[in-house]
Amino acid sequence: MSPVELANYLSSLVEHRLELATMIWGPPGVGKSSIVAQTARKHGIGFIDVRLSQLAPTDLRGLPVPVPLPRQPGDAGTQVEGISKWYPPEFLPTGGEGILFLDELNMAPPTMQGMAQQLILDRKVGSYTLPTGWYVWAAGNRKEDRAAVFDMPAPLANRFVHLEVAPDFESFKRYGLTAGIHERILAFLSFRPALLHQMDAKRPAWPSPRSWEMASRLLKSGLDVAPVVGEGVAAELEAFAKVYEVLPELTTILQGQLTHPFPAEPSQRYALTMGLTLRAETAQQGLNAFRYLVEVAPLEWIQLFVSDLFQRLKKSGPGDFALMLRQDPRIKEFMQEYQSVVLG
Repeated sequence: MSPVELANYLSSLVEHRLELATMIWGPPGVGKSSIVAQTARKHGIGFIDVRLSQLAPTDLRGLPVPVPLPRQPGDAGTQVEGISKWYPPEFLPTGGEGILFLDELNMAPPTMQGMAQQLILDRKVGSYTLPTGWYVWAAGNRKEDRAAVFDMPAPLANRFVHLEVAPDFESFKRYGLTAGIHERILAFLSFRPALLHQMDAKRPAWPSPRSWEMASRLLKSGLDVAPVVGEGVAAELEAFAKVYEVLPELTTILQGQLTHPFPAEPSQRYALTMGLTLRAETAQQGLNAFRYLVEVAPLEWIQLFVSDLFQRLKKSGPGDFALMLRQDPRIKEFMQEYQSVVLG
């Protein structure tokens, strides 16, 4: 499933209060941990990230502490019998609601997976019991990802809901439009979506949704992105940046000047359309860009612009912009044809 589909599935588990142990599989850098954390924030519940591969068995079960039994009448001498009580670690929740996330579960050695099995299956470990309202979710890489993972015991695997997530550019773009991913990266990946995730086990730096997010921060600071996406991909991104030199001034289009021709070269079209999407700060600017594209661009590029712009403006409320579009008789026909895109 795509990251968007995974996020929706996990949200449904919370909405229906299904406290089912859930295992998320996927390649490195696809956003598994981020999606789980976003789900917790969306529903206003707690989030505890536990890396079992970094723990010893006693770190999860706790330490045994001797507790003397009460002295009974007639007990002689100073020796008193007692018991050992396991004190659970402080990171395990004791109340409220939330997600206990066991990240990199299958990177933990078999002894730790065995210790976690009781927590996952029975919602308890030692004398500790996980409170009602907490979800036990886990994530891990697959063997084909060349990660240093151990086999998951069959009894443990059989108790999980197994979800597999794969890289998906539309999901990444949807996230990037609201998260501030650099315009040039989104335009470049629109043109070359295959470079969203291209694992290279022989090199330390390769493109993934996670590394592209880091690349966005480097690019905004004027730094080289090769250390996070690799030399070859960074060179392609730099070559793509040259298309901006031949684009019309986007500010004039956003101000309502419709005299610029639409580029013929695909890379320039992606750069122009994404640039208008991300630089339209108001509904009026978005409408001006829309009118420009209606005049000069093929229908598929108008559709791409509308769907991306509405995704970007969703948080601020696209209702005013949609109303302005309805009131423009020149684009009324277009709106009727693409109603599902504009109003969806």
